[in-house]
Amino acid sequence: MGRIVSVWLAFAVIACSLTAISAEESGESKEFVLTLDQSNFTDTVSKHDFIVVEFYAPWCGHCKNLSPEYEKAASMLSKHDPPILLAKVDANEESNKDLANEYEVRGFPTLKILRNGGKNVQEYKGPREADGIVEYLKKQSGPASAEIKSAEDASSFIDEKKIVIVGVFPKFSGQEFDNYMALAEKLRSDYEFGHTLDAKYLPRGGSSVTGPVVRLFKPFDELFVDFKDFNVEALEKFVEESSIPLVTLFNNDPSNHPFVIKFYNSPLVKAMLFANLSNEGVDSLKYKFREVAEQYKGQGIGFLLGDLEASQAAFQYFGVQESQVPLIIILENDGKKYLKPNLEADHIAPWVKDYKEGKVPPYVKSEPIPVENNEPVKVVVADTFDDMVFKSGKNVLLEFYAPWCGHCQKLAPILEEVAVHYENDAKVLIAKLDATANDIMDPNFDVRGYPTVYFRSADGNISAYEGERTKEDIIDFIEKNREKTAHQEALKDEL
Repeated sequence: MGRIVSVWLAFAVIACSLTAISAEESGESKEFVLTLDQSNFTDTVSKHDFIVVEFYAPWCGHCKNLSPEYEKAASMLSKHDPPILLAKVDANEESNKDLANEYEVRGFPTLKILRNGGKNVQEYKGPREADGIVEYLKKQSGPASAEIKSAEDASSFIDEKKIVIVGVFPKFSGQEFDNYMALAEKLRSDYEFGHTLDAKYLPRGGSSVTGPVVRLFKPFDELFVDFKDFNVEALEKFVEESSIPLVTLFNNDPSNHPFVIKFYNSPLVKAMLFANLSNEGVDSLKYKFREVAEQYKGQGIGFLLGDLEASQAAFQYFGVQESQVPLIIILENDGKKYLKPNLEADHIAPWVKDYKEGKVPPYVKSEPIPVENNEPVKVVVADTFDDMVFKSGKNVLLEFYAPWCGHCQKLAPILEEVAVHYENDAKVLIAKLDATANDIMDPNFDVRGYPTVYFRSADGNISAYEGERTKEDIIDFIEKNREKTAHQEALKDEL
């Protein structure tokens, strides 16, 4: 479980680096964004066919930046016919935690589109500035698929920098059309859908298309691809697989960023080559990497080429240095990573082959082992995790924290007091691990937010601490778990 969370955090860190949010002050005095909480959420949502909800935390910098843009968009959308309602929920408030869990809020801000009185929930995947929010939500609140009636319609609808899906039908009825519209409704927050009666309106060889057929336009690889299986699951699989480039380009061009986010959100194993793409001689690396991508197409691996300049957040997350480029990182869905630094073009194919054959050992990100570890709360890093937590023979209370987390900062002096309390007890260890700088490879530790605190007893039992964050409550928790262990050991001795 902890490994899966690490993977999700990787996506969040990298995706956040792609979405800079402007922070202009709104001149509106009236608040157009509706404030919801546990008491009025369900009643309000049930009365609307379409409502957007932001789950935020007051301390979150991205939320603060979004706030004036969100309010400005709400003001503009209040004049839409019909009005489009924007709302917000303080997901950091204890009374709203159940709502946050229900809507799978794992970071801030999280925006959800709720349709049909809340029966259908979709992720908001649009821009984070007012004009972009308005344009995106107007499309989302309208029909899931737009009818294309002319070449002019097609020209304005099919953006050469986006994925666009168009269904061609002899008539707008029947099982194929109904299935296509069901697909459009399901995936409308991710893609733009259109439908037409005449393929001649479409660019790129449209006159040769006979319906019913689905044509997916894309700004990479073969530029378009057709599909004629109208089973909804087959259609969805076709769209998802066809909308990822053979090699995704990660650079500072904003038009590439949606494909980068899709790459990181895909269920594929991720092979990422990072290099300085402005350097001479990089073409051979790119050519060999694409060759390998072709070789492993359809085998569960996605490929990304990352420019050094755009990849700083990824470097920080993976714990690698610029001096190691060109390098490949392979990231599996359970969080395991494999690393090949300072590689040459001819290294790529044999190293990926070795990885596929299980010959490459995993790479574990770890902070350096502390030279001194004399403070009451001991520092654990990935390279000392086994020795300090599993092999010490002690009862270990371990906090997983993030340096930027306000709740962690509030807990720090309390843990210090607990550690001082046990300073002369050789059987108890109070420790902390920076979960942003060290890999958590043991699945018993499910870190879904910060701080997360676990207790591992001397006999190996692991339990999460979910009590109040006071010295007294934490000590009481430790003592109860120690007593349980002692009682179990006594029963073993009797037997």
